[in-house]
Amino acid sequence: MRAVLQRATSASVTVEGRVVGRIEQPGLVVLLGITHDDGPDQVAWMVRKIRDLRIMREERSVADLGAPVLVISQFTLYGEARKGRRPTWQAAAPGEVSEPLYRAVCDGLENLGTHVERGVFGADMTVELANDGPVTLLLES
Repeated sequence: MRAVLQRATSASVTVEGRVVGRIEQPGLVVLLGITHDDGPDQVAWMVRKIRDLRIMREERSVADLGAPVLVISQFTLYGEARKGRRPTWQAAAPGEVSEPLYRAVCDGLENLGTHVERGVFGADMTVELANDGPVTLLLES
């Protein structure tokens, strides 16, 4: 499982012209990619890391601040472009594997008291954010 965490002052995700997720205060935007061998252990690790990592201002975490998180599924995090000019997505898990794990990450964060906004799994989304810092980290479980 891979995630790109971007600290943001605000962010939104739109599908077909309709805003489906939005944070309007400092929080995190999480782009989440899932591979074939991910499961409950990777979900639990990722949930704790997203919630507790001290990457917010003044070395605080989402949990410390009660900050919101916008989670967006992003299979392209497992894109491979070393050969040729056309990337391959073979390392990304198919939707029937990755969608339940994406939902499990979102649900896990919510179960710990984090306010979670979501993209729409598998949709063509437009993501807008105001980077705070900018701070961007790549996590891999």
